[in-house]
Amino acid sequence: MNEPIISVSGLRGTIGDQLTPAVATRYVAALAATLPKGKVVVARDGRASGHLLAQAVCSTLAAHGLEAVNLDVAATPTVGVQIKVLGAVAGVQISASHNPKEYNGLKLFGGDGRVLPKPAGEKVLASYRQGRAGWVGVDDLGGTSHLADPHSAHADLVLKTVDAQSIQARRFKVLLDSNHGAGSLLGRRLLQTLGCEATLIGDSPDGLFAHPPEPLADNLRTVCEQVKTGGYDIGFCQDPDADRLAIIDENGTYIGEELTLALCLMQVLAKEQGTIVTNCATSSLAKALAAKHNCRLLQSAVGEANVADLMLAENAIFGGEGNGGPIDPKVGYVRDSFVGMARVLELLATTDHCVSGLVSQLPPLSMVKEKVDLDSSVLPRLFEAIVSEMSDASDSRPDGLKLDWGDRWLLVRGSNTEPIVRLIAEAPSTEEALQLCKHARSIASKL
Repeated sequence: MNEPIISVSGLRGTIGDQLTPAVATRYVAALAATLPKGKVVVARDGRASGHLLAQAVCSTLAAHGLEAVNLDVAATPTVGVQIKVLGAVAGVQISASHNPKEYNGLKLFGGDGRVLPKPAGEKVLASYRQGRAGWVGVDDLGGTSHLADPHSAHADLVLKTVDAQSIQARRFKVLLDSNHGAGSLLGRRLLQTLGCEATLIGDSPDGLFAHPPEPLADNLRTVCEQVKTGGYDIGFCQDPDADRLAIIDENGTYIGEELTLALCLMQVLAKEQGTIVTNCATSSLAKALAAKHNCRLLQSAVGEANVADLMLAENAIFGGEGNGGPIDPKVGYVRDSFVGMARVLELLATTDHCVSGLVSQLPPLSMVKEKVDLDSSVLPRLFEAIVSEMSDASDSRPDGLKLDWGDRWLLVRGSNTEPIVRLIAEAPSTEEALQLCKHARSIASKL
């Protein structure tokens, strides 16, 4: 059996090979061994393998004297909300995010309702490596309970963050593509409550993806065409566990996940000033919007837990990642597609602009992502060579190496799971961003 891909916040792998009920049992036993007694929230994203993994997860928790609260199919941010509502000590979301259907995974949450931060995750990982467990006797067994409605608390929190009446008055025509993931259950309720004429596709959460599950332009061509021909005001596209949101404008044009956070910030910062946080690989659109509204922008290392750490430390009013993951502390410190939908709909309602009109107000920036086959052992030499040869930029080490020229930037970082180096560049044009990556690739080829 091959080893699953493991990080400090969870694991993922192919079903029957890297990830089996036995692997899930061992991993959740490792988590349980680090927890006090209490409730643990469990949910899944709709994949066919999710049900059997949920049984293994809940049984393992009960065998450690814990109460598993099984939400069945629910979005990742909903798990975070329910942990806080129920006063749970942890949570487990069964999802492989945007990976293909043969994959599944386990994402771990702490008792504060957010993805497990690095220190706690390292304890679980060490516990897993050591094969630790804390099985209890028959008199101390826990159990499994269910919630009649696991989505209402999350919906209520999202609705409190926007002017629902202004959205309801517009009767927006919306297409939501949940692609047979977990997002449709709360997505339908939220859009109907906001008075939208909503059409859902892929709304059966059975994991039978109609297109590759990552909400990227190449994967959403047919959805873009539906938005265009159907006369919709906007199209929303979720990944399987609904923590990421991509947007299609009224012309059927995919505007990308990077613009999801930017549009949210246009709405947020028009009403409230304060610190915002993104990761260092997120578009400089956030920087431009922060400057426009005299707000402070801080950047963390890549990773949702790192963004949440910095948001908490700096009492940020909003944050997120450029992969379509807005984070609203009023709802929870978890990337949340439903936050994105509500915030963008209010922006449309209160500005009286269409989506393309809003996008036209943003600085023209283009992002390019590439990778180079290199082992992480060469990173110190690569960084030194790049800084030396591209010395006209300011350099920092937020997560790998970041070079900044003011109107463009380049991030070079090693992968945590593969022997590759990722190159991410943003510039006023695609050609200029590609040139930055080409230059870095040329330097790497000389090592």
